[in-house]
Amino acid sequence: MEDGIPNNPFGTQLGGGVGRIKLNVGGKLFETTVSTLRSGGPDSLLSALSNRPTQEPVFIDRDPEIFSVLLSLLRSNRLPSTAKRFSNLELIDEALYYGIESQLRMALAPTRLNGIDASIFTTVKPSSDGIVSAFNAIDSDGSLWVAHGGQISVYDWNLSHTATVRTHLDFITSIRRVRPEIAAVGSLYGSGLHFYNMTNGCRVDSADWVDPSDVRIYKARVHAIADSEDSVFASYDCQHGENCVLMIDKSTLRISSEIGRMPGTSSKNAVPGKLKYVPDMGILVGSSVTSGAFGYSGYIRLWDPRSRDVVWEINEPGSGRSSRFGDSFADVDVDLDNQALFKLCSKSGDLAVAELRKLSDDPWVYLKEKNPSMRNVGISSGIAGENLLIHCYRKQVFVGREGDLEVWSRVEDNADGEGICEGLCRRNYVDKVEDAERGIIKKIEGGGDRLFVTREDVEGIEVWQSSNYSGAVSVS
Repeated sequence: MEDGIPNNPFGTQLGGGVGRIKLNVGGKLFETTVSTLRSGGPDSLLSALSNRPTQEPVFIDRDPEIFSVLLSLLRSNRLPSTAKRFSNLELIDEALYYGIESQLRMALAPTRLNGIDASIFTTVKPSSDGIVSAFNAIDSDGSLWVAHGGQISVYDWNLSHTATVRTHLDFITSIRRVRPEIAAVGSLYGSGLHFYNMTNGCRVDSADWVDPSDVRIYKARVHAIADSEDSVFASYDCQHGENCVLMIDKSTLRISSEIGRMPGTSSKNAVPGKLKYVPDMGILVGSSVTSGAFGYSGYIRLWDPRSRDVVWEINEPGSGRSSRFGDSFADVDVDLDNQALFKLCSKSGDLAVAELRKLSDDPWVYLKEKNPSMRNVGISSGIAGENLLIHCYRKQVFVGREGDLEVWSRVEDNADGEGICEGLCRRNYVDKVEDAERGIIKKIEGGGDRLFVTREDVEGIEVWQSSNYSGAVSVS
């Protein structure tokens, strides 16, 4: 004490956060500033330790090498190269202890997904029934809900396994996370839509399509699931082909209305195999594709869930007014960011786009290849039909052709109000030759800044990210 003022072991500027403090972590001495410790947030353990009025180093019985990595993160807002020595799980466990998980999560997050420079980061393989039958990638954080056989497994933002639940179904073919803890699942080999709580593993409810006035409406199977902020949408069909889309209230898990009931007697009124809700327009997009001896046929239909009316529809092959009559689509998807509808042609393999707000009898603009090296690859060269897939994500269009994965990215020159035109996008391969040889692509879906891909008869889900360091390893 000097002149009645107590000695301050952290320096005279402790209140301002510039004083120094010593910590003894696992027997190794660290010295840093109070402001660095407090950068972990007011609720973190390190922030609390910075307020201790003692000259002795605070002892923390934890791993000093990992603490060194986390301290460097607090100092510079990025992970040092030494972080490569540890798995993400090891880093996360220590970050949770110190209360700085949010800072580590930001540092570990992949860079913004850019299909042109994406590569396989890891493969998620469920520990049992490794062939994935369905999955749902979560847009907000890149977590993953996986159906494999009759089981559901959940992987968090770091792709760490958090839960597995055995359902009553033998083989799940559709899955959707509809609440933070609730999965909606359906099967083409069993009836009904079923809701499972992943926290306790219990089935909390089911939604079956029944009609007391028609005894034929029973044991209806679920083909596709989508959701909005307050509703779940599921397409059902019965053994005789009759089908509909049911709207289910998310809060009660009770059926609220029936949309688009169809007889299922032809490709123009078959059950929707794909559903997607467009929140900015409040519409539900459904599509169906049927293949037969005479090629492909199907429809795209837009419903207003509030009125249950069809607001637009198109059937292909159609009436012949289309500039591509006979070249029906093999797959369809909606670009939610740009409010555009994309389709892949079954014969030519060409990609076409239409503006959702300017739909007409023939709204399609067929994109022309602007990349000279890709001009005659895949498109109009015999690769077409059942092994064509399309998925729109983060203003990009990802296309699977057999085992090849490609991306169509918007050309900046067309971002000047010109609107949709033939040169709207540029095409590039995402994968390498050895990637394509792993098998036929069966599903593509984006979540967070990741792209998830499954292949025919291949275990696990490929996780694609743009170039960035992360210390993760394959998870199972």
